[in-house]
Amino acid sequence: MAQRLMLLDTASLYFRAFFGVPDTMKAADGTPTNAIRGLLDFIARLVENHQPTHIVACWDDNWRPSWRVALIPSYKAQRVEFVATGGEQVEDVPDRLEVQVPYIRACLEALGIAIVGAADHEADDVIGTLSHQATMPVDIVTGDRDLFQLIDDSRGIRVVYTAAKGVGRADVYDEKALLAKYEIPANRYADYATLRGDASDGLPGVKGVGEKTASSLVTAYGDLDAIRKAAADPSTPMSPAVKRKILDSSDYLDVAPKVVAVAKDAPVGSFDAAMPTEVHDPEKWLDLVELLELGGSAQRVMSALKLGPKGTA
Repeated sequence: MAQRLMLLDTASLYFRAFFGVPDTMKAADGTPTNAIRGLLDFIARLVENHQPTHIVACWDDNWRPSWRVALIPSYKAQRVEFVATGGEQVEDVPDRLEVQVPYIRACLEALGIAIVGAADHEADDVIGTLSHQATMPVDIVTGDRDLFQLIDDSRGIRVVYTAAKGVGRADVYDEKALLAKYEIPANRYADYATLRGDASDGLPGVKGVGEKTASSLVTAYGDLDAIRKAAADPSTPMSPAVKRKILDSSDYLDVAPKVVAVAKDAPVGSFDAAMPTEVHDPEKWLDLVELLELGGSAQRVMSALKLGPKGTA
């Protein structure tokens, strides 16, 4: 069987599960379990559909890295719920989801799925780093378009994009599919995203430049440096209005590329990404299944991972 690494944008998936699975699901003690069960079901479906030999749950050790905030203070600022003692910025997460996140991590650990984060980096950066280091084809599972910048046909790196059609019918983007959908080559997607901006991430973009204009600029001129040079050159055919918008956004464009670019050098450490052949901690797993009443979700993920009921393959 050909090797393939699956990288899970874990928070993207458990947020999707939380909002997509009925919140009536709960354990006997009242603990909500919709995100836990939904994530386990998602993993089962993804493994069945894409048959990875290696899998990593990529984690947000810091959802708002200090080095990105230093460059653009508005980066994800609207998601800060409060600043804790010591300066830690706490993300605004629904209470019924927040209580489930430690259980999600515990379930993944018990099953033996590698969980990988990196200090002062987001899960996106972990995904970028592991993709860069990979010696096999990679499927990146996410609902975040920013990760399209990692697509690389020469290395078999694809994005399994869950935002449009869900996990079961997710669109798989390679370079051809990305170009057909957005008219942007993968190696220019970060430039396009920088120009366009992203209100949900607190990235203003170039004021007055939306997706269509950003796409046309990348198509006509290439990378961001070339676009900025064209805007400063009176002889280029770029419209005066667009030139002015780009020139007026010089301060933003000086720093935004580093913020938008997914890091490829995050300190991820060493770990075993191979698909588990047995439950890593059978006692802990059975305790979680019983405590959280995971029922069919536990059975489905065990079946997809080809793990026996007592931890044997």
